[in-house]
Amino acid sequence: MKRALITGANKGIGLETARQLLQHNYFVYLGSRDGQRGQQAVEQLQADGYAHVELLELDVTDSASIAAARHAVGQQTPALDVLVNNAGISGGYPQPALTTPLRTFQEVFATNVFGAVAVTQAFYDLLARSAAPRIVNVSSGLGSLTLQNDPSWRFYAVKGGVYPPSKTALNAYTVALAYELRATPFKVNAVCPGYVDTDFTDHLGESSTREAAARVLQAVLLGPEGPSGQFFGQETNSDRNPW
Repeated sequence: MKRALITGANKGIGLETARQLLQHNYFVYLGSRDGQRGQQAVEQLQADGYAHVELLELDVTDSASIAAARHAVGQQTPALDVLVNNAGISGGYPQPALTTPLRTFQEVFATNVFGAVAVTQAFYDLLARSAAPRIVNVSSGLGSLTLQNDPSWRFYAVKGGVYPPSKTALNAYTVALAYELRATPFKVNAVCPGYVDTDFTDHLGESSTREAAARVLQAVLLGPEGPSGQFFGQETNSDRNPW
């Protein structure tokens, strides 16, 4: 049975991604900063008939928490097949580039960028022992410099000095990591799950968590001939480079 770790998976897209991976016969480590909420999510999945899921308390901004999580997973399995870096925060809107406090930049980048990097580095050795390792970074079209500079893009007016740049940085890291691992079985990609109806968007989104998770799974389930270092999402349905 293949094993997957999803960060920030106690609700929303992360929880639904866990559900869909379980449906594909994966064992899922459900990463959650809040142990109580994470356990509630695990029990919810178990009540729905999914037995192969386990809580992994994991705060992606805390090095000790990451180390403890890596140790816990390593005690159970010699290899990890999938890492979904899903944990993320928006920093709150509006976030004007000139006046948003520096601490907001630091908090958002700590989760959205440095957290993803830290977890990837910590679990790399387990992933490298998989025959077909997959790393999926949950990103956003708002991080695309091409789209952000295109007045015809439907979200052109959605600007922010903090959250979009954090996803731009995550996209750049995805490209660099994929290139570094180009001669290996790794597939490293970024996914925009869409404008999703979750707490993150104050339930204003147009896509369901089921649709969003399906986009994440597209990258998780890539075969050996699949691409790496790419961006998947609704905004890729054109001949433009979404980066």
